Amino acid sequence: MPEHGHGHGGNMTPEQQKAMIEQEMRLYEQMGKVKYKIAVMSGKGGVGKSTVAANLAEAFQKKGMVTGIMDVDIHGPNIPKLFGVEGKEVMIDNGKMVPVYSKNGIKVMSMGFLIETNDKPIIWRGPQKSGAIKQFMADVAWGDLDVLIIDNPPGTGDEPLTVLQTLPNVDAVVMVTTPNSISQEDVVKCVNMVKMLHIDKIGLVENMAYYVCPHCGEKSEIFGKSQGDEFASQMDIKFLDSLPLTEEVLKSTEDDSTVVDSYVQSELSEKFISIADKIEEEFL
Repeated sequence: MPEHGHGHGGNMTPEQQKAMIEQEMRLYEQMGKVKYKIAVMSGKGGVGKSTVAANLAEAFQKKGMVTGIMDVDIHGPNIPKLFGVEGKEVMIDNGKMVPVYSKNGIKVMSMGFLIETNDKPIIWRGPQKSGAIKQFMADVAWGDLDVLIIDNPPGTGDEPLTVLQTLPNVDAVVMVTTPNSISQEDVVKCVNMVKMLHIDKIGLVENMAYYVCPHCGEKSEIFGKSQGDEFASQMDIKFLDSLPLTEEVLKSTEDDSTVVDSYVQSELSEKFISIADKIEEEFL
């Protein structure tokens, strides 16, 4: 049987139509309690998108904003590990899934909580993925939030498209890239997709822009020349900052934590706080 895209088809039974309308109403009700919605995206994998998303959530929470993070990277849900809540069970209350709280009070919801083992791949088709994402918006008890960070899968596939089309009012999109040109070509496609959906508040974070030697403090541009600023202005989007690849990133990941939480005094932690400030000033 052929599949019909995202389910607005005329082939639905009255019951299915009713269920879909009810879900939309729940979705608008739940998302209406969220003041600002920020989608974090990247053109390709391996650029540190989830690390940026997790640290931004931690930075907003530190600023005194009630923060949640929704991990819709269905094939690689890394967010639970970054907040030290891997393997936690999701409770159901009044028919809604209750987010898991990180130690600093960030509300976390991830596909990683709902799959049995971490090494079990999820083999889903587009409409199933879209359905799961809509459920995360409609049937999770997010409560009143100042900021909801949405960690998208890389690229321009079904999941990021569903998020951007389904979320009422995306307040900002943060694109994560690295200095190499392949990563940047993919970001251009992503930015174009976002602009086609009439979202113009887009910021760029250039991750792994340079490596800082932990012994002598010397900076090396190991992934190529840092040109995030130039690149952002070519695409007519806001340049937020260039981030170094430091030992703290690796250590905090190993410790199931974020840099902003574990290495408060570090240059990188300060940069994340300043990016959160910029996002608030420019977009929110």
